[in-house]
Amino acid sequence: ACIGVFSLVKMYQQEYIFALWLMLITVVIDAVDGSLARLVNIKEILPKIDGALLDNIVDYLNYVITPCFFLLVKPGMLPPTYSVFLIAAVSITSAYQFCQSDAKTPDHFFKGFPCYWNITILYMFIFNTSATTNAIILTILSILIFVPVKYVYPSRLDYLTESRVLKVLMHVCSIIYAVSSVCLLVSYPNTNIICLTLSLAYVGMYIFLSFY
Repeated sequence: ACIGVFSLVKMYQQEYIFALWLMLITVVIDAVDGSLARLVNIKEILPKIDGALLDNIVDYLNYVITPCFFLLVKPGMLPPTYSVFLIAAVSITSAYQFCQSDAKTPDHFFKGFPCYWNITILYMFIFNTSATTNAIILTILSILIFVPVKYVYPSRLDYLTESRVLKVLMHVCSIIYAVSSVCLLVSYPNTNIICLTLSLAYVGMYIFLSFY
């Protein structure tokens, strides 16, 4: 949560690449915090703390509020006429997604688009997409929140496959994706084709497995 707040500060100071770095760090933390909590059996250590509630609060900050603020303050990200409506749409549909009792299904999938807005704006930034293109993307993804497709939960693959080899391979792919995303920011404004290819390949694999 603290890193998410610091990313807001950097956006306000117009240090957009720094802000994206901080947003990437929050994604990495989110990818491992649940596994670490289960590893140390945190429910027994802190029985009065609702970890799931805390996770949702922090995730809404990092995955919804900070990307929305980025879209608002970074020039050229949204059409000025529709920016307020688009941000409202993203915020409200995301709130709906977070409030569903089965947003995370019993078999460990996300139901509906899982509010990966921070990752979305990373690609918008890297590709320097137009405000109109961004508006279309945000609209489509907001609608997909209501479509009950099961999206893969990258850190919980038990119900996706029983193969230990495939699980390990998926985790390796996730690590490669994280490294390639870091490389994209390191090389910006130049584009590292290898890193971009690896990054987009992972996104393609994620979409395929979710809709398969």
